[in-house]
Amino acid sequence: MGTVSLQGRSILGLEDFKAEEIERVLDVAAQMKRIVLSGNKKKDYLKGKSIVTVFSEASTRTRSSFELAGKYLGADVVNITKSGSSMTKGESLRDTLLTVSAMGTDAVIIRNSSEGAALLHQSKKPEGKDTFDF
Repeated sequence: MGTVSLQGRSILGLEDFKAEEIERVLDVAAQMKRIVLSGNKKKDYLKGKSIVTVFSEASTRTRSSFELAGKYLGADVVNITKSGSSMTKGESLRDTLLTVSAMGTDAVIIRNSSEGAALLHQSKKPEGKDTFDF
């Protein structure tokens, strides 16, 4: 079997994943666990990449997990919360996501209670940008 690549795939669910793609996700998770438990957590796999988390609801574990993972892998990570953004002044999640995408980010991680928020972003994002919904 050849190498399974998930590059360019947005992970909004596993329904469309083949068994070997799910196995690849689990393999990468095991590699990440080894990095986290090692004495040297800083890698440069994502050096030069930018990740933005957009959380419109409170989160501790999910947001900090993504922030740390991005930093461990060498990415620049920016966190946007509803209370710390123009969403408190009435800016829609859609407009916030469009602004974030226009900034040239490489990946956007969304936490929102509205069903379909990540799908909305997925349909509006530039080609080659990734969306993750948690």
